[in-house]
Amino acid sequence: MQKAKSTPSVRLSVTDLALISLMTALTCVLAPQSIPIGPVPISLTMLVIFFSLYILGMKKSTLSYLLYLLLGFAGLPVFSGFTAGAGKLLGPTGGYLIGFLPMTVIAGLVIERFYQKRILCFLAMLLGTAVCYLFGTLWLAYVGGYSFVAALHIGVLPFLPVDFLKMALAAAFGPQLRKLLLRARVLKD
Repeated sequence: MQKAKSTPSVRLSVTDLALISLMTALTCVLAPQSIPIGPVPISLTMLVIFFSLYILGMKKSTLSYLLYLLLGFAGLPVFSGFTAGAGKLLGPTGGYLIGFLPMTVIAGLVIERFYQKRILCFLAMLLGTAVCYLFGTLWLAYVGGYSFVAALHIGVLPFLPVDFLKMALAAAFGPQLRKLLLRARVLKD
């Protein structure tokens, strides 16, 4: 009889699970805090994701964000403005919520390996954010019946200064946070 090939399993330590849960909870607390400026609000979701990349790395941050999405989809009011449900994912901001996933992967691939190189990490965050903007703008145009350019004016241009600030804060303080957690032996390098 032939043995079945086993697939490699992903093992998360208790510390990993605690940190993933903590970052998910932090996202659930900070993301609903938003400033409405039209159909797309300013929120802290992106900032939490960028800091989670310094703490958790790409895969665990993506898992943390997926858990956040599932909690919101299931009805917990964790999306901007304390909203929840499938309607939020299918509404005007749904493309941005989904776009945070590729943003996390793109920025995470660089931050995970080169977290001390601030400019490189900032550029990776910028590229990831551009992809998120693309997802969000395309979906906003589709759902809202806008042209792509009109959706860009509504869903991207007003956010550029604040999002640049979020990226700059993460690039400036993320490496120090990671170093502190490494020194405290909360993280392993």
